[in-house]
Amino acid sequence: MVSPLRAIARIVVYLAVTLPLMPLQALALAFGWRLAVSLPVFYHRLCCRIFGFDVKVRGNRSSARPTLFIANHASYIDIVILASVIPGSFIAKAEVASWPLFGTLARLQRTVFVERRGRAARAQRETIRDRLEQRGNLVLFAEGTTSDGLRVMPFKSALFSAAKAGDADVPVPIQPVSLAYTGLDGMPLGRTLKPFVAWYGDMSMASHAFALLGLGKITIEVLFHPVVRYDSFASRRALSDHCRAVVADGVSTANAGRGGDWQGANEAAPVPVS
Repeated sequence: MVSPLRAIARIVVYLAVTLPLMPLQALALAFGWRLAVSLPVFYHRLCCRIFGFDVKVRGNRSSARPTLFIANHASYIDIVILASVIPGSFIAKAEVASWPLFGTLARLQRTVFVERRGRAARAQRETIRDRLEQRGNLVLFAEGTTSDGLRVMPFKSALFSAAKAGDADVPVPIQPVSLAYTGLDGMPLGRTLKPFVAWYGDMSMASHAFALLGLGKITIEVLFHPVVRYDSFASRRALSDHCRAVVADGVSTANAGRGGDWQGANEAAPVPVS
């Protein structure tokens, strides 16, 4: 099932594409070109083709800028998948910045790095709010870590308040997003095969990535849920619990093979921001 030759070939092609585009993205950021937003989407869509990822999008992505997207997290490749369909940046744990190559790629996509410590939460909320006020979309993995791809763990709510109404008194749209790995070469990706794509616990990233890249075509479903706003909920925790519930329902539906019949995301009409 895992082909070392396929993995090596994909790594070679990936590097051949990535290394020349990195200085172009750096220039786009330095000069404020619009390319700095569109190039990462193009690049990650190209990566999906290289890696054999068949991404199926259901529902309507919010067209408002900014939007705070709240997603579940099963693997490092979640970033490739979501960046191929969402023009924006990610909120990631601080240690990602030091990862070889991927730390540089994260900075080139203007990733907001955060410490998972309570005393830093207030300053980090302000950093995230500043980015949102610059009309930049952000993606938050609210679990704070990766799961086994079968379940969605409790969401951490500390950073949700960055979407509260700011000086302009306009709350940022929040859109929950479910991401599920559902197929391998046209066959259902069941419980026994999920560890080939989900990266969690004490798994080695290098060996896991090599095995994953040696697989065939992987089907991934991305479900966009109805947009909500911070001030529609009684508390930050209530908002977090709502997002977690709809994301978990979407993951469960997709994993059960019912994603194609799921209608909930079709209610997610784009929400304009004045």
